Amino acid sequence: MKLAIIGGGGVRMPGFVRAVLASRPGAFDEIWLFEPDRVRRETTGRLAAELAVALGHPGVVRISPDAAEAFTEADYVFSAIRVGGDRGRVIDEEVALRRGIVGQETTGAGGCAMALRTIPVVLSYCELLSRCSPHAVLINFTNPAGLITQAISAQGKVRAVGVCDTPGGTVEHLAAFLGTGAGGDPGTGSSTGTGGDPGTGSSTGTGGDPGTGSSTGTGGDPGTGSGLSGSYAGLNHLGWVCSLQTGGQERIGELLNRFEELQRFDHRFAAFDPALVRRVGAIPTEYVYYFYDAARYLDGVARAGVSRGRDVLRLNSELLARLAGAFDDGGVDAAWSVYEMLLGVRRDTYMRTDMQGDSGQGQARARREAEGAAGIGAARVGGYEGLALRVIDGLAGRGACEVIVNVRNAASMGFLDADDIVEIPARVTADGLTPLPAPALPRSARALVEQVKDYERGIVEAAMSGDAGLAAVALSQHPLVPGVTAARELIGEYRELHGQHLAYLR
Repeated sequence: MKLAIIGGGGVRMPGFVRAVLASRPGAFDEIWLFEPDRVRRETTGRLAAELAVALGHPGVVRISPDAAEAFTEADYVFSAIRVGGDRGRVIDEEVALRRGIVGQETTGAGGCAMALRTIPVVLSYCELLSRCSPHAVLINFTNPAGLITQAISAQGKVRAVGVCDTPGGTVEHLAAFLGTGAGGDPGTGSSTGTGGDPGTGSSTGTGGDPGTGSSTGTGGDPGTGSGLSGSYAGLNHLGWVCSLQTGGQERIGELLNRFEELQRFDHRFAAFDPALVRRVGAIPTEYVYYFYDAARYLDGVARAGVSRGRDVLRLNSELLARLAGAFDDGGVDAAWSVYEMLLGVRRDTYMRTDMQGDSGQGQARARREAEGAAGIGAARVGGYEGLALRVIDGLAGRGACEVIVNVRNAASMGFLDADDIVEIPARVTADGLTPLPAPALPRSARALVEQVKDYERGIVEAAMSGDAGLAAVALSQHPLVPGVTAARELIGEYRELHGQHLAYLR
């Protein structure tokens, strides 16, 4: 079985490859890393290939600057790109922030700019993939994951599913709080976990900040662990846990009543106002924070004096520079030590600036340096790689399961269109993915989902038609953007600063 990765030189890829080979030895005969950028092929790409050798799988990982070579005869393709690199992310965030508008990279104005740069590139890869390997399944990590998967679905060239580990990680951590034993190491920024902060600035734009979630990472199987059953619905980075049962007993009311305790237990929930959450009547995933308390986010970034994007740019630049020297000094073990330490700092500081006004990088770096790096063989699988592998296991006939993924709605959420991409539980088998009935969202949550989905439809249409005016109108419909005048200004400045990446918009 052949796996190809679009954006194989991203900073997440060495850890991803290590996890795949450690958890599924022999599952893939070939893992091809497509990466056009030479520096990344020689640093992060090289580390991934040498990790495979160290784990006893020489020759399995191959690196290529040629997409067709990587795609040919592939069974599964992972897409994890960042068009415009980390510097593009900084632009996305800061153009919005200068106007007092939420600048988070996957939602609102920042997410819009990222999507507009990314959709044409991803669709060109889908076109190529449809010719090289028409039966391959594309597993989309590229953010904004729901919106990008919507564009892929609208194009209709390849089979695709969008994955994000935030919903499943949220269910796990709630279960851990209730003492069921599902989930892992909550609130510590552990090795794999939930979250996003995706992208690392490669020319294809790969990567992902693995965030802050658990080390076990079931990928959101609603039926795992101690009679646990979680009910979730929404869009990518805009979803709610509406029910959580353990042993057949509904616990969502208890979670709402004990929300202050939950906040002390797990920092993912610390920024939410308990009275607001109780009024809504469901537990929000961490990205809903940007919708529920935009003023706090803007104040936090102002107090920090720097956006998360700039912090990530510096960390990734340091990582690439130090990897090159580490190979010369001590080979793959030294390179892995540098990699594990700096990725650990990035995980430990995920969303700190946005929620607390301080990145906390100094403390995280000191703690990671004192702990030392885990050995190459000490792989733990979770987060988005665990979810992706569960999807592949199901599709490959190695065991049906239920996962929370981004799929075509069909009739799961009756207030949306059948062709809309939504984030809901689905059954995955060798016959494919079948969306399951979604829980009824609270009225306020449903209103947000309807508004954001209408924005997403417009952005996909604008990207596929190259219509800059439509892009501005669609952006004006996003609840984090204060009207069409601001939206037109944002689109205008994004077009100017992103240059060739948005030149197709007319």
